[in-house]
Amino acid sequence: QEIETMLAKFTVVATGGCGNIYSSTSNPEVATGDGIAMCHRAKAITENMEFIQFHPTTLYHPGEKPNFLITEAMRGFGAILRLQNGEEFMDRYHPMRSLAPRDITARAIYSEMTKRGEDFVYLDVTHKDPDAVRSHFPNIYEKCLSIGIDITREWIPVTPAAHYSCGGVKVDANGETSVHRLYALGETSCTGLHGANRLASNSLIEAVVYADQAARHASAQLPKVVIQEGIPDWDFEGTQHTEEMLLIIQSKREMQTIMTNYVGIVRSNLSLKRAMRRLAILFEETEELYNKTKPNRELCELRNMIAVAYLVIKQGRELKESVGCHYNADYPPLGERPEEKR
Repeated sequence: QEIETMLAKFTVVATGGCGNIYSSTSNPEVATGDGIAMCHRAKAITENMEFIQFHPTTLYHPGEKPNFLITEAMRGFGAILRLQNGEEFMDRYHPMRSLAPRDITARAIYSEMTKRGEDFVYLDVTHKDPDAVRSHFPNIYEKCLSIGIDITREWIPVTPAAHYSCGGVKVDANGETSVHRLYALGETSCTGLHGANRLASNSLIEAVVYADQAARHASAQLPKVVIQEGIPDWDFEGTQHTEEMLLIIQSKREMQTIMTNYVGIVRSNLSLKRAMRRLAILFEETEELYNKTKPNRELCELRNMIAVAYLVIKQGRELKESVGCHYNADYPPLGERPEEKR
C-alpha cells in the first residue's frame, strides 16, 4: 500500500495484455493493461489497439473468472459446434464449418447467441472415442468433470471471450518505444508481427526474440547513460473510505459492460460513439476520485483499464474497414457486401 520512487537508466514494461477491460476473458485478473496505460501517459505511441482477438470457445461457467479455455485443438480433433437445440450452424458461416478461423467462428457464435437471446452454444465431442478424448484433452476433461460435465457423454457449453491484444505500445526491432530508453515487450508491445489478427506462435517470438534484442540494445548503452536525479517523492495526501472502494468496483463493472456491449466481437459506428460517450463520464469520475484518494491497486487498475478502453475505442473509430479481428458492421469485409452477394 505504498508508492516508492525508483530511478533507472532503462525501463522495460512487460505487463501482459488487457483482457479484463471486458466482462468475459481468458486472461488472468492481473491483465488490466497497466503497462500500455502507463506508456500512453508517458506519451509513447500506441497502435492497433482496436484489434482485440476473441477466443470462440471458453467454458461457460458463470461466476468463474478467468474463463477456462477450451482449446481449438478440440475442434481440430473433430468436435462440432451446436446451438442449444442441437442444430449445427457453422455451415451457414464458412465452408470449413466448425474448423473455420478463430475470428469467423467467434462472430458466428456471437451472431447466433444474439439472435436467440442465449448466453452460450455447445461443443460436441461425444461422437469421438472416449478414451481418445480423455487422452488428448486430460485437463479439459478433468475441469469439466469438476463442474459435473462428462465431455465423453455430454456437450460442453462454450462462449466467446476476450483473449489477446494484437496491438499495444509501438516498438522498433529492439523493443524500444517512441520514448527513448523505454522498452515494451510481450503482449504490452505492438511489434507488427500479428498484423490485424493474431498468429499464436508469434507470441513466442515476441517473448524470446524481442526480449533478447532489448537486452542487447540496452546493455550496449548502459555505461553512457546518466540517471536523472531530483524526482520528487509521491504526495500521499488523500483519503480512503469504504464508500470509495464500492465506487471503484461499480465503475469497473460499468466499464466492462460498456466494452462488452459496444466494443466487442461486432462493433458499429454508433456503438463505438456511444461507448466513447459513456466511457468519458467514467473517466472524469475516476480521475476526480484518483486526485483525492490514497492510491490503491484497485483504483490504479481501474484508471489504467479506462485508459486502454479509450485507446481501443478511439483507434477503432479511426479504422473505416473490417479487417482481421476488428469487425465493424458499417464496413462489411469483401465478400459480405450486398452488391457482391447478388
